[in-house]
Amino acid sequence: MGFKQAVVLAAGEGERLKPFTASKPKVMIKVANKPILQYVVEALERNGIRRIIFVVGYKKEKIMDYFEDGKALGVEIEYVVQKHLLGTGDALRQAEGKTDKRFLVLPGDNVIQADTISDSGLLDIEENENAILIKAHNDVSKYGVVMVENGMVEDIIEKPSKEISNLVNTGIYAFEKGIFKFLEDELTTGLLGMIRKGNRVKACETHGAWLDAVYPWDILSLNSIVLRENPAKVEGKIERGVTIDGRVAIGKKSVIRANSYVKGPVIIGENCEIGPNACIFPSTSIGNDVTIGAFTEIKNSVLTDMVKIGSFSSIQDSIFDSGTYAEGGFIARSEEADIEIGGEHLRVKIGAVVGEYCEIGSNVIASPGVIIGNRCRIKSMKELSGKIPDGSWVV
Repeated sequence: MGFKQAVVLAAGEGERLKPFTASKPKVMIKVANKPILQYVVEALERNGIRRIIFVVGYKKEKIMDYFEDGKALGVEIEYVVQKHLLGTGDALRQAEGKTDKRFLVLPGDNVIQADTISDSGLLDIEENENAILIKAHNDVSKYGVVMVENGMVEDIIEKPSKEISNLVNTGIYAFEKGIFKFLEDELTTGLLGMIRKGNRVKACETHGAWLDAVYPWDILSLNSIVLRENPAKVEGKIERGVTIDGRVAIGKKSVIRANSYVKGPVIIGENCEIGPNACIFPSTSIGNDVTIGAFTEIKNSVLTDMVKIGSFSSIQDSIFDSGTYAEGGFIARSEEADIEIGGEHLRVKIGAVVGEYCEIGSNVIASPGVIIGNRCRIKSMKELSGKIPDGSWVV
């Protein structure tokens, strides 16, 4: 008997992904024009798991308004609320009264595909077994590292300072109802308690996609990976002299104006107007109702819904959240920059990180690594660097 039900943990905030999580939970950040959480739902549906419990908390209305009862995605979604964000074990505890005898548990904030679950053997475990999905990863310092012996979990060491194994905990599990007796605030603590009491937990390794966004720039790498698989489909209008090269998807009622150049992988949503003479380069996602002015070039960037970028702009390795408007001549170049997030100092190659509903005047230059908060207003001819808090006026 296989699994028919999954619990998806979608209550967290995603503190290190600000400004994008100020108005929505991490699971609703869009990658290739779809919320991260939607990839999880689609992967479950393709494996025949159509009864899903979402554990929601932070900004839960954003999730409930988008997914509703799940019918549009071919699933049935039920919601339970984690009132205080105490941890993943506490989140799972909220679903106790609604679970089957056996069920899957997944984080809602990682991009996965159907084969991430199916190829690992996780769905084929015995009736009364528990299992964890693990994956080899280059940088284990941010994750729980799983120590495995003879296919069974021996230990899980959180964020180890030295490399002891390259197998990390994906946060995806197959449980039978006995897990609830052991749950503590953190799921892994309960799991280890269960192992120490003599219960066996199988380690199932996946070679499928498992992509986690920890920092804002991770959205760009996730976007790039997901776009490589995205099907080409042109539903909008293409004017004369436009060159479309490679895997490009263009939504309904979008217009690519004369002499523009679009090189895939690229996705452009619905009701967009691009160009004339605009260049959209690979690994770029453009949401719905977006306007890109004439002679503007965009490379390896994510622009979500209702963004407007004026003419003669140049944007590279950048993320713009919804409703932001930049007048002509906006420049966001990408170079290595030192960025401080949550007390950590990191060196990354990035352009501009821009929150939602900002108004940016003409001929503004954004230094590499600038983080512009939500609802900022910036006058023309400014040069921006560092961190600009939500609601700032730069005059």
